[in-house]
Amino acid sequence: MKRASLRVGAALLTTLALSCAGPSADTPREGHNWLRASPALRQQIEDQITRLPWTHGLERVEQIAWLAAVGEPAFERLLELCEDPRPDVAASAVAALGATRDSRLVEPLRAVRWRNEEDRSLRFERARALVRLGDWREVGELIEGLDSDDPWARAWCLAALREVTGQTLGFDAQAESAERAEAVARWRSWHAARSGEGILAKGE
Repeated sequence: MKRASLRVGAALLTTLALSCAGPSADTPREGHNWLRASPALRQQIEDQITRLPWTHGLERVEQIAWLAAVGEPAFERLLELCEDPRPDVAASAVAALGATRDSRLVEPLRAVRWRNEEDRSLRFERARALVRLGDWREVGELIEGLDSDDPWARAWCLAALREVTGQTLGFDAQAESAERAEAVARWRSWHAARSGEGILAKGE
């Protein structure tokens, strides 16, 4: 694990050393004039994007962290990757975008033409990303995930909710169904009490 952390750190230092360039000849996606990478960094981004569908486990996590750390120069390619027909690949791109915490990504992310919108993991990742970016309109997706029959889905959604709210409201993903149902009811009440106000307001 220590060696993996060192690899991530080295990659990030390389990125910082390469720095970014001004606008290139590339056409910005749907009018967004994202900061462009230097040629060397652009090639690194492309290499990571090309490899990403074929990586797994810790290596995939490291790639997501690297792309998130690169930030704006990688936005264009990550938004394109969100439309990949492979749900795990699209979810990885979404995860990297959400990890940037850059609220300018909310509208571009909502404009993505999703190819596998019915995939549960992708829906959860998109909801978490939007909440991380400041758009809480899909927090209900994470709350409904607490009611899943799948222990993984329950634990993942709880972790996402705890990250953005700092609360669990007594929910335990491994508890008996009756205890979980009571906690889910508390989450739904929490959500209902805040819907229509501030960050939970519905979009037009």
